[in-house]
Amino acid sequence: MTTETIPQAPAPVQSRGNRKQARRNTLIGWTFILPNFLGFLAFTLIPVVAAFALSFMEWSSFSAPKWIGLANFERMFASDSFWIALRNTVVYALGHVPLTMALALLLAMLLNRKLKGIGFFRVAIFFPYITSLVAVAVVWNMLFSPDSGPINQFLGAIGIANPPGWTSSSDWAMPAVIITSVWRDMGYYMVLYLAGLQAIPTELYEAAEVDGASAWQRFWNVTIPSLRPTTFFVVVMLTVSSFKVFDLIVVMTNGGPGRSTTVLSQLIYQEGIGEGKFGYSSAISLVLFIIVLTVTVLQFKIQQRRER
Repeated sequence: MTTETIPQAPAPVQSRGNRKQARRNTLIGWTFILPNFLGFLAFTLIPVVAAFALSFMEWSSFSAPKWIGLANFERMFASDSFWIALRNTVVYALGHVPLTMALALLLAMLLNRKLKGIGFFRVAIFFPYITSLVAVAVVWNMLFSPDSGPINQFLGAIGIANPPGWTSSSDWAMPAVIITSVWRDMGYYMVLYLAGLQAIPTELYEAAEVDGASAWQRFWNVTIPSLRPTTFFVVVMLTVSSFKVFDLIVVMTNGGPGRSTTVLSQLIYQEGIGEGKFGYSSAISLVLFIIVLTVTVLQFKIQQRRER
């Protein structure tokens, strides 16, 4: 008995028209990607590499770049201005990050309801985030005015004889900046938390309620664990933005009174643009980059350990 081999159909050969269409689709894809890539290359990647190289050089507006090795870093670590700016940056971050997270989560839980007109309140709380930061800073400076500001007038009306000097006081200027930044940013992070809350299955709350869990137990054992990815993203974004704060402080206090609100990003601007010491300012920016990178990597490591 003989067996006949069944011939297999030949693999389809890609026609010239199909190849032409594939090349055309590839070209169209590159036309979408290329402008963004060129912008990233010109305004981000090349300046970052140049700043890294300049941090080891001495360069001002009136001289050519000169290689000096680690001299910029030695000068930086011996400077009081650097350590004061670093301390102020950390203080700002420690106040801005937890307060913004707490208020954003609280507002998200209050507005995570199906009520008539709830959309208006969501938009109203989010609106400060898209408002001009200069306008926000000017308005809050008026509110914090020691003599005629509504905040001190209210404090005086409730019996506080010596209300804070706010932006005119070296002790209260940083809290004033933190309050303003929290008020501006909490609406954006509220939207993120609101999206996270709406993604939690209602069955989890129903099961916890059947088991007799109280409202606090449902919040602690259901809401918080379910929001862990959202919270991680919020912490990373808030930390990075806190260490990069610049424009709000420049408009509200310009680093004063004295140096009580001078932060690293402002010090970089003062040394680079103001004094023309581009090499020294690049060294400070490199240290700031390393700090932010280290904190972000640590946050990722902690998140991975929690997920295990």
